Amino acid sequence: MMRLCLILACTAALSAADDQHFALALQAQSQFDRVERAAAPDLRAAIACTQAQAALLPVALPEELAPIHYRKGFCVLAGAAITHNSGEFTDASAEFDKAIEAWPARARSGGKKASPEPVPSGLRVLAAIARLEAGGPPSLSPALSPNLDEAPPVCSPSLMSSGFCSALIEAARQWLGWLALGRDDLAGAARDFSGSTGTGWSEWVAGRQAFQAGRYPEAASQFRQAVDLALQGPSPSPLGRLGPPPDVPSELIELGGAQLLAGDGRAAVATLDQAVKSAPGSARALFLRARARETAGQTEAALADYNLASRTAFANAADLASGEAHLYRGILLYRRKDYSHAENEFASALNFEIPSGLRADAVAWRHLAAVAGGSCDASRQYLEQSLAAASPYFPKAEARTMLGACGL
Repeated sequence: MMRLCLILACTAALSAADDQHFALALQAQSQFDRVERAAAPDLRAAIACTQAQAALLPVALPEELAPIHYRKGFCVLAGAAITHNSGEFTDASAEFDKAIEAWPARARSGGKKASPEPVPSGLRVLAAIARLEAGGPPSLSPALSPNLDEAPPVCSPSLMSSGFCSALIEAARQWLGWLALGRDDLAGAARDFSGSTGTGWSEWVAGRQAFQAGRYPEAASQFRQAVDLALQGPSPSPLGRLGPPPDVPSELIELGGAQLLAGDGRAAVATLDQAVKSAPGSARALFLRARARETAGQTEAALADYNLASRTAFANAADLASGEAHLYRGILLYRRKDYSHAENEFASALNFEIPSGLRADAVAWRHLAAVAGGSCDASRQYLEQSLAAASPYFPKAEARTMLGACGL
């Protein structure tokens, strides 16, 4: 009789445990569905979903762990896309990693002879995207796409819909394009962004290619389209927030620079006004606005911007050691016709740390200041040689005019 009571008690306990497991599983799935199907992000729903998955994990069977970790990672990622908290992106990537690790155990639910189902491509993509969003290294590109071009992606209908899986693959391609842009691989970026209609990325790459080829009006037109699309923002859905975010202040700076080189100084000033407002700590935006104001005939405003650019670069530098700041101060002194002090500033710019893209300009400005100061015989050859390497923002026409006047 005692033994029968024990059996009945154990059966009742097991039944209660099953009921609890079922209730937690139902709640977890319900909360996940709310986040996955939401037309717009909802932080409270994302938090509730995360908590529901966390409550289910301690009572889950091994074969249930992978989808639960996936759902938890998705909900943490949805919340991180709203808060932009790098720690939450890291937590999301950790959950996706746990889902990948637990994935082989799913074969148990199909019987002992069932072969393990391949890890879905979308799961690997989400793990990599979460790391990139958290500030992970560019070396993550193999994890994003082991063989996207060589083999069809692996999608698991039991985990996510085929449409969502395909959208994740497209998001992976966008991140690969973003990484290619960071390497200045414009051909690779153009290929990866070829399916990203409406995001502005294809237009941005086209603008970069036109700029490098010296087709500045075309570059300005493409950059304008890219900026307008970026300002519209991503789709409010969780998936719409998974692609790489455009850097609108940087895009405005490059647009203003292209407009300047295309000969539209007033449009460049207006664009760079926007850039300075959105990125007040950007010395480059102030420098380009100074150049644009020069071309628009706003001499005093240009001098003020050269001064601001130098001061901003100094403020951004460690221990006030900034080659960029000395370069901008040198240009300010040059425009004030203080050529000897300007030449000293350009020399200082080359003695301190300076972005590689500005070094050639600092060299050319130094020789230009020397020639303007009367050192034609000693410096004209060096100025001529430096023009080839100088950027399009260096006043080459002015320098050639001064070279032509040497010896007259």
